[in-house]
Amino acid sequence: MHDIRTIRENPEAFDAALARRGLAPLAAEVLAIDEERRAVTTRMQEAQSRRNEASKAIGQAMGQGDTEKAEALKAEVSELKQTLPALEEEERELGAKLENALAVIPNLPAEDVPQGEDEAGNVELSSWGAKREFDFEPKEHADIAPALGMEFETGARISGSRFTFLRGDMARLHRALGQFMLDRQTREYGYTECNPPVLVKDEAMYGTDKLPKFAEDSFRTTDDRWLIPTSEVSLTSSVMGEILDDTALPMRLTALTLCFRSEAGAAGKDTRGFIRQHQFEKCELVSITRPEESEAEHERMTGAAEAILQALDLPYRKMLLCTGDMGFGARKTYDLEVWLPGQGAYREISSCSNTGDFQARRMNTRYRPEGEKKTAFVHTLNGSGLAVGRTLVAVIENYQQADGSVAVPEVLQPYMGGVTVLEPAS
Repeated sequence: MHDIRTIRENPEAFDAALARRGLAPLAAEVLAIDEERRAVTTRMQEAQSRRNEASKAIGQAMGQGDTEKAEALKAEVSELKQTLPALEEEERELGAKLENALAVIPNLPAEDVPQGEDEAGNVELSSWGAKREFDFEPKEHADIAPALGMEFETGARISGSRFTFLRGDMARLHRALGQFMLDRQTREYGYTECNPPVLVKDEAMYGTDKLPKFAEDSFRTTDDRWLIPTSEVSLTSSVMGEILDDTALPMRLTALTLCFRSEAGAAGKDTRGFIRQHQFEKCELVSITRPEESEAEHERMTGAAEAILQALDLPYRKMLLCTGDMGFGARKTYDLEVWLPGQGAYREISSCSNTGDFQARRMNTRYRPEGEKKTAFVHTLNGSGLAVGRTLVAVIENYQQADGSVAVPEVLQPYMGGVTVLEPAS
C-alpha cells in the first residue's frame, strides 16, 4: 500500500516510478479521489463543530429567555443531526474507494533496480559452482524420475494435472531436502521455526498483497478461507496489526509448509514434470526489520538461500530482476536460478524480495523506535530457502548416473537412513 501523503507531496515522482514499471500515470486519478474525500471530511468536521456550538447556544438562549432563538437553534441542530450520518457514510465510501485504488497499484522499484520489460532485462550478478560433465547424454528429470518413484500418472489419476505422487526413496529424498533446509536456516542463520496455518482469512492475503489483484492465482475454500500460495502469507501476517518493540527486531521466521497455487496465469508452462505444481512444499524465509536495516537483511536472506545450493553442490546464478519482471509487492528482488543439465538451462529455485513498508502499511504493522514516542512502519522481506520440489528436480538432474540411478548428495545422507543411491525399479 502506498502512502497517500507521499503521492500528494510529489505526484510527478510517483508517476515516474510507475513508468519504470511500464504503467500509465495514476497520481492524478488517486489524488482526485483523495481531494473529494478530504473535502467531505472538512464539511463533516465543520458540521460537527457547528452542531456542538449550536447545542451550547440553546442553553444560553433559554437562560436569557430568548425562546425564538432557542427554537431556531434546535431546528438547526436537528437538521445537522440528519445531515451528519450522510456525510459520515460518504466519507467511508470515499475512503474505501481510495484504499481500493491504492490496493491495486504495485510497489515502486528501488533506484538500483534495472529498467526492463520482462525477464530479458534481468541482470546476472554472479554465478557459483562448476557445471558437471557427463560421459553420457544427461536426461530431464521427467524421463528419469518415474522409475525412481515420482509417479506423474498416479497423481493425475487422483487429483488431476499438476499433481504428483512420490513413493519410496523418492518421497524420502523429498522429505530429507525439506528437513535439511529447515535445519540449516534455524541452526546457522537464526530463523525461528514456525508451524503456521495453511488456511488463512482475507485479511492475511490482503496484507501480504495477494488480494485483491491475484485472487485467481490461489485456491479458495467453501467457507471463504484461502489455501496459502506460500507461507510468506502466514508468517508475515503473524505480526498483522501489531506495534512491535524495537528490541524484537529484526524478527526472522521460517516454516516448511505445503503451498497451493492455481497457476491460472501459467497455462501451457512446464506441463511436463515436477517444476510447476498446484501443491508443493517450500522452506519459506520471512524477516521483519527496521527500515534502515532492510537492504542489508535482503543480502543476508539471499545468502541464506544460496548456502543451501552450495551445500548441495548445485551450480546456480544470482539474478537481479528488472522493473518489468518483479513481483507486485516487491521493491527489489533477487532470483536464484539453478542449473538443470537435462534441460540445459537455468531455472528459478528461489526468489528473495524486499517489499519495504508496502506490506506493513496494508497490515498496519508498526514498531516503536527506542527512545521515540511515535511509531513507524516496519519493513518486510520474504524468500525461498528453498522450493523443495524444484530442488528435488535439480538433485535428480545433477546427480543422475548412466544407469538411471541418482546419487544422494552427501549432506542429505544422514537424513536418508543409509540410502546413498536412488535405484530405478526393476
